[in-house]
Amino acid sequence: MTYRNAPEILSFPVGLLDVNCYLVYPKQNGVLYIIDPGGSPDKILKQVERFQASSCQVMLTHAHVDHISALGELNKVLNFGKVYLHPDDKPLYLSPANALLPIMPAAKDLPETAWPPPENGDFKVIETPGHTFGGVCYYFPELNGVFTGDTLFAGSVGRTDLPGSGEHEDLIGSIRCNLFPLPDETRVFPGHGEESTIQIEKQFNQFLR
Repeated sequence: MTYRNAPEILSFPVGLLDVNCYLVYPKQNGVLYIIDPGGSPDKILKQVERFQASSCQVMLTHAHVDHISALGELNKVLNFGKVYLHPDDKPLYLSPANALLPIMPAAKDLPETAWPPPENGDFKVIETPGHTFGGVCYYFPELNGVFTGDTLFAGSVGRTDLPGSGEHEDLIGSIRCNLFPLPDETRVFPGHGEESTIQIEKQFNQFLR
């Protein structure tokens, strides 16, 4: 059954660490964007099937294992063939050490990566190194939303003490210089936890004062 009145942004937690997987459906081009499919592939597929999309495009904000673990199983069903990941995160993506043992082994059957994602007017890529070397955010102007992965959270920021991480100063600089210029009313959709807005994070995020 097709979800004919599909929402433009659908969020739900996946995997052991409750990563926010996003299905973004601007409808203009018939493309369903899958952002950070970090686990629970059956759950993701059940939601994908509800959309009347002509194609799927999978985009990663970064390559930590909790954000990529469902890719192999999804690709077997959806056959998207490649995922979009910044090349600075490809070593992390392919590393057997990219795991959270004992609860989360390294991801298997990972599809090929490509960069940059095709530009079709739906979104803009914002590079935000810090949490990882190749961390990015995806800004959808018409939907008034930015998908920040583990760069910016509601009231917090990403860690920089994990494999593949850069420097804390780089992370803060990425947020201040590349995210905070977005319109204040822009909704922030993070990789974990509740959504926020750029204005709220400017005013109240204690890590960014």
